Amino acid sequence: MAQLDERQLDPAVALAALDDAPPRTPHRQYALKDGDCFVVANDRGDIQGRGDGLFRDDTRVLSLLRLRVGGREPTLLGASLSQDNIVFTANMTNMPLEQLPQGIIHVERSRLLWQDRMFERIRLANYSDRELVVPVSLEFDADFRDMFEVRGTARRKRGRTFASETSADHVVLRYEGLDTLVRQSVISFSEQPVQLSAGNAEFRISLARRGGGSLFVEVGASHVAPPSRERHRSATAHARWRMRAKRRHGATLHSSGRVFNDWMSRARADIALLTTELATGPYPYAGIPWFSTAFGRDGVISALQMLWLNPGLAKGVLSFLARHQATETLAFSDSQPGKIMHETRKGEMTALSELPFGRYYGGVDTTPLYVHLAGAYARRTGDMAFIDELWPSLCAAAGWIDAMRASHEHGFVAYQRAADTGLSNQGWKDSSDAVFHADGRIPQGPIALVEVQGYAFAAYRGLADLASRRGDEAAAKRWAECAESMRTAVERHFWMDGKGFYALALDGESKPCEVRASNAGHLLFVGLPSPERARRLVDQLLAAGFQTGWGIRTLADDEIPFNPMSYHNGSIWPHDTAICGAGMARYGERDSLVRLLSGTFESAVHFNMRLPELFCGFTRAPGEAPVAYPVACLPQAWSSGSAFMLMQACLGLEIDGFENEIRVNRPRLPIGIDTLTVRRLRVGRAQVDLNFQRVGDRVAAFLDARDEGRAPLVVRS
Repeated sequence: MAQLDERQLDPAVALAALDDAPPRTPHRQYALKDGDCFVVANDRGDIQGRGDGLFRDDTRVLSLLRLRVGGREPTLLGASLSQDNIVFTANMTNMPLEQLPQGIIHVERSRLLWQDRMFERIRLANYSDRELVVPVSLEFDADFRDMFEVRGTARRKRGRTFASETSADHVVLRYEGLDTLVRQSVISFSEQPVQLSAGNAEFRISLARRGGGSLFVEVGASHVAPPSRERHRSATAHARWRMRAKRRHGATLHSSGRVFNDWMSRARADIALLTTELATGPYPYAGIPWFSTAFGRDGVISALQMLWLNPGLAKGVLSFLARHQATETLAFSDSQPGKIMHETRKGEMTALSELPFGRYYGGVDTTPLYVHLAGAYARRTGDMAFIDELWPSLCAAAGWIDAMRASHEHGFVAYQRAADTGLSNQGWKDSSDAVFHADGRIPQGPIALVEVQGYAFAAYRGLADLASRRGDEAAAKRWAECAESMRTAVERHFWMDGKGFYALALDGESKPCEVRASNAGHLLFVGLPSPERARRLVDQLLAAGFQTGWGIRTLADDEIPFNPMSYHNGSIWPHDTAICGAGMARYGERDSLVRLLSGTFESAVHFNMRLPELFCGFTRAPGEAPVAYPVACLPQAWSSGSAFMLMQACLGLEIDGFENEIRVNRPRLPIGIDTLTVRRLRVGRAQVDLNFQRVGDRVAAFLDARDEGRAPLVVRS
C-alpha cells in the first residue's frame, strides 16, 4: 500500500487537491447535523461540491445542489441558523427575469435534518401586481466519495456508479463501493417537475398576485413518502423537541450582557448539535465537516470543558472510550493493550483498510487524558460506583502509560508510528510540520511532547486519589510517586533556563526541541510547574510573542517556522487558549485571564458567535476583525467548549462531589458584565442557582435564598 501523506489529511491541502476553485470560507458556511448525518452548504443553501455536501456515515451522498430562479442565481438578502441549530434559512430575491424586474420575488429557503434525512422548503412570495409563473430549477449530483477523498486522499480505484433512475417525482442516485455496500440517495419533490433528468429538476411555480407557493424537497437513503408541508412541519417539530431535551442537560449561564448571553447560548447549542447519543451515552463529535465522528482526544477535552456544567457528557465519553479500548498490538492501527482510541470512521476506505482510521489508536495523549478525565469526573460528582465499573479499564490505561515510560530513557511517554499508514505526529498538533527543532529540522522519533508528560502527571495523581478512595493505599502510594517522578523529570529535561520556557519536545535521542510553543501552557493546566517557573511561563504567554489580542498563538512569533496562516505553527486555536488560560488561573493569574476571555468573546462576535476550530494568528489592530482560516471546522466542539472553560476559570469555581460543596476562589466577571447566574447547577442530589455580582472592585458570590443550606458555598476573596 502506498504511504499515506498526512498532509493529505490537512484540510488546507485537501481542498487544493480537489480543484482550482476558491476554497470554502467556513464562517460563511452553514452546517446542520443529526446523528451520523450532516450537511454543509453556503449562505444561499447551495452545495458546490468542494468541501461541502450532505454526508452520511463518512460518505458524501449529495455533492451538488444548486437552486436557480429563472435560470439565474438569486440575490442573497441574508442567511441564518435558528438559535437551536435546527433550521437553516436563506432569504433571497430574484435577479431580473424576462418582463420582470429584480426584487419582485422573495425566495425563502429553509432546511433541516431529521433521522438521517434532509428536509427542504423553497417558498416563493410574489410582490408584483400580477400573476406569475416562475421557473425554478434544482441541479443535483452525488459523487459518493469517502470523507478522506473529499479531504484530498487519492484512490487508485473506486466502485461502480449506476445510471440515475428517474420517476415522476423523484430520482435515485446509486453507487456500489469496493466494499460491496450499495449507497444511494433519493431526491424527492412535492411537485412533479416539468422536466426531470439525471442531474436537474425544473419546475414552474404559479404565484397569484401578492400570493405565494412552496416546493418541498427531501433527500434520504430511500423514498418513503412524497414530501409535503405536513412532513416538513413534523420533522421540524421532532428535531426541535429532541434538541430542547439535549440542551436541558446540565447547568446554564445567564448574565447581564445580552450579546455575551448570545455567545453562551450559541456555544451551548453547538455542543448540543455535535453531541450524538451513542449506545454508551452522549458523545461530542469533534467538528464539521472534517471530524464529525468520535475522536478520543477531542471528546475528552470537550468533556473536561463542560464538566462543571454537565458531568453526564464526561460519563458518556468515558463509557465509549472504555468500550473501545485496545486489547492487542496492531501496527496498522497503532494499537497496544490498554491504549485509548484516537478516531473512528465508517466510510468505504476504512472498511477496506485503505486507511487505518476505522478504529485508530495513533494518539499519544488520549490515554493519559482519559485517565485524567475519570479522576476529574469523580471529584466533580463523587460517583465512585461508576469509577468502580471503569476501574479495570483505568488500570489497563495506566499499564500502557507505565509501559511507554519504561521504554524511554528518561521515563517519558513518547510516540512513533508503527506503520507508514499512520500519523507521523500524534499529539494534538498532528500535522507533519508541527514538531521541529529550533532551526526548523524535523526530529526523528520517538518524540516525547511536553504537554503529554503533563497529562501523564495528572493521570497518575488522579489514579492515586481514586485508589485511596477505593482503599488501596499501596496503589495510591505508587501512583503518587509516579506523578512526582514525572514532575521532577519534566523540570529537569524540558526546562530551558535561558529562554525561561519549556521545550516543545524531546526527540529520539532525548535532545530537546528548544522551541517556545503553546504546548507548554498545558503544564499550567495540570499544575506541574513550580510557582517560579509558572510565573515565567505565564509572562511569556501573555507577551506579544504569543498574545495577539484575539487569543494565544500556537507558536511564538520569533520561531523559525512561525506562520500566522499555518495550521499549527502560529495560528490561534480557541481550545488551546482556554487550556492555557485555565492553567494561568490555577496559578493565580486572574486579571489577565479576564482580558483573555474578553478577546475570545470579541473573536466570537466577529465569527457570528461561533468560534471556529482555529483562525489566523495575526496581531489585533484597531478596527480590524480576526482573520479566518479558510478550511477550519465550524462548529468545533472544543472551540465551543472553550467559552465555558474560560468562564469557569474566571469565576474560580470548583465543585467537590465528595463533600457536596461549591468552592469559589477569587472570582472575576467578564469585562462589561455586572451579574451572572449559573442556573440549575447540580451538586450531589441538590440543584441550585449560583449568583455572581460585581460590588465595587470585587465580585460577590451567593446562592439564591431558596437554595441556601442545600449545598455549602465556600467563597475566598
